[in-house]
Amino acid sequence: MTDRAASPADGIAIGRSGLRALRASLLSHSPDQALTILQETGYASGADVYQAFCTWLPAATGFRTPDQIEATKLGAVLSRFFQAAGWGSLGITSLGGGTLALDSPDWVEAEPATAEQPMCFLSAGLLADFFGRLSGEAVGVMEVECRSRNDERCRFLTAAPERLQEVYEAMTQGKTYEAALGLTG
Repeated sequence: MTDRAASPADGIAIGRSGLRALRASLLSHSPDQALTILQETGYASGADVYQAFCTWLPAATGFRTPDQIEATKLGAVLSRFFQAAGWGSLGITSLGGGTLALDSPDWVEAEPATAEQPMCFLSAGLLADFFGRLSGEAVGVMEVECRSRNDERCRFLTAAPERLQEVYEAMTQGKTYEAALGLTG
């Protein structure tokens, strides 16, 4: 089995430096619109990344379709795919209440020590579309830890959009995401 990502005929790719240049340019020239533009671009890219995953899956894992992947193997399969595609490793942890944590110590969009807030906006949109396709349900994704602000990892929460809205609102009132999810007392 190979970890080959989809072939060039399956789509195009943007490298780490191009992604960082895009983000820097948007933040410099259109700071009020950068977050929305990057998230929408990521969301629009989700279908292509999901198709690349479906193309990669049989040769790399032996599973013909995503619905054949056992829940216990899903995290490892997704991590292999995202690493092979150049995004970085991705661990998946259930936090309960229909919320998953997607963790990466080496996520490509992060640029360590360059920001005061999570900055992987394109990834949040991409992962929302990708995981929505994977689950067959609408999901939201929100980054709550980011290597760009010197966190040890990038951590994205994925859940029903209403659930993430509750977490976001709690965070704007000073709670941590852990407290908003009921993970701490």
